[in-house]
Amino acid sequence: MDALDLIEAHTAVMVRNFELLSRRTDIYDELDRAGYLLLRTLEVTGPADITTLATRLGLDPSTVGRQVAAMTAAGLVERTPAPADRRRGIVVATAEGRLRARRVHDRRRDNLAVMFDGAPEDELRVIGESFARYNQAVARHYDVSLLPD
Repeated sequence: MDALDLIEAHTAVMVRNFELLSRRTDIYDELDRAGYLLLRTLEVTGPADITTLATRLGLDPSTVGRQVAAMTAAGLVERTPAPADRRRGIVVATAEGRLRARRVHDRRRDNLAVMFDGAPEDELRVIGESFARYNQAVARHYDVSLLPD
């Protein structure tokens, strides 16, 4: 199997594994994956408008708008008028949104710690850097700026 076939095969399995992990844990019970990623994006970018969030997430602005509306109703984000153009809304994570994102982050990290128990730090770093290179390649190819920076 050449390198591209190896990557192709394992990305297909990774997608399945992410679905498996989502179904077999309660990590996302209080905040779904889309909400978690939106809140993590706000953590990196700071307050942002829908267009900026859509670009960062690689989504259509209408999709992000619906996510923001649902998260606003749940008290996880707030929309405030932009100072320069009050027609444009700026999305800001609320204290509750930041708290839930932190709890999901901690649970995801704890889950990884269990799965990789005993793995040497240098091997974990290689895995993380490989994921980063993959995500950067996707971001470049599709002209998006996915997390993290």
